[in-house]
Amino acid sequence: MDHLMPGVRAAEVDGRIRTHYLESGPADGEPVVFVHGNLSTGRFFEHLMPGAPERWRLLAPDMRGFGRTEPAPIDATRGLGDWADDLVGFLDALGVDRPAHLVGWSTAGAAIALVARARPVASLTFLDPVSPYGFGGTFRDGSPCWPDVAGSGAGVANPEFVRRLREGDRGDDSPLSPRNVMNATYWAAGHREPREREDVLVDEILLTTISDDGYPGDALPSENWPGAAPGTRGLLNALSPKYCDWSWLPTLDPKPPVLWTHGSADVVVADGSALELGTLGAAGTVPGWPGPDVFPPQPMVAQIRDVLEAYRAAGGRAEIEFFTGSGHGPHVDAADRWSATFFAFLESTMR
Repeated sequence: MDHLMPGVRAAEVDGRIRTHYLESGPADGEPVVFVHGNLSTGRFFEHLMPGAPERWRLLAPDMRGFGRTEPAPIDATRGLGDWADDLVGFLDALGVDRPAHLVGWSTAGAAIALVARARPVASLTFLDPVSPYGFGGTFRDGSPCWPDVAGSGAGVANPEFVRRLREGDRGDDSPLSPRNVMNATYWAAGHREPREREDVLVDEILLTTISDDGYPGDALPSENWPGAAPGTRGLLNALSPKYCDWSWLPTLDPKPPVLWTHGSADVVVADGSALELGTLGAAGTVPGWPGPDVFPPQPMVAQIRDVLEAYRAAGGRAEIEFFTGSGHGPHVDAADRWSATFFAFLESTMR
């Protein structure tokens, strides 16, 4: 790996799969696990580790299909179940025998919810998480627009972007280069990391396993617009509403404290995501859109709020913090404020 930030260590552990991870803080500290999302790695949390409060043992694994972790296949029919089981195995392999605080960014929001259903956790932080009903092609109540959930999954991935990932494109000559996609969709408009750091993060994205078992996954033809339905393998299918679901969160017992942080300018998870087919169809970018009564833009933020309000109504603690002007990664484009909010929340759970 390139030079790590002060106090950050890299290691591997054999759990359910061989997992590469970053770590900082004392080995006997309270465990905190940062879980990255799609097209990223644990290194997207590295900058939060130096200078963090001393009581926390911070861990940031690379998840299945990404980074330097064993490139095991993703069974999409389990939703993010493979990631959840890998996280449990990761903690067990490290000998973490007490409830951990879990942070799930984007895709990983669904994974950490599943972990909380499998074992006690100290808290859950949803960082611009995928909707509780998955990504793409649902109405407000989570019901799918089409029975086969067409318009979600690997079949809607941009083939030019996938090609550039496969070829290891580090350039900026196209809007679909990984570098430009990261800067346009991960952060607030106009935010740029220092060039050396940006290069590190682009290189991390390019470690993605590009295959039917990794990213984007396989796809099935569909008679429904836009002509592709989710398959059964790979990351984007695991995110499809056909398989991805954490709307049951209010039924958890016991209910860990929850924090939801969201960038108000997020274009990935939004009520009208720039990457979702309902939004793209309404804009005329994808032709043949059947209209808002059949395939509306997915109200992702409203869906998250609905589930967390139900969590509160069921007796759970759910704090909500919006970061005005931030994008899909407020832990990066508003790092100081996000870190202060997050660690204050952790402290509040320990009283």
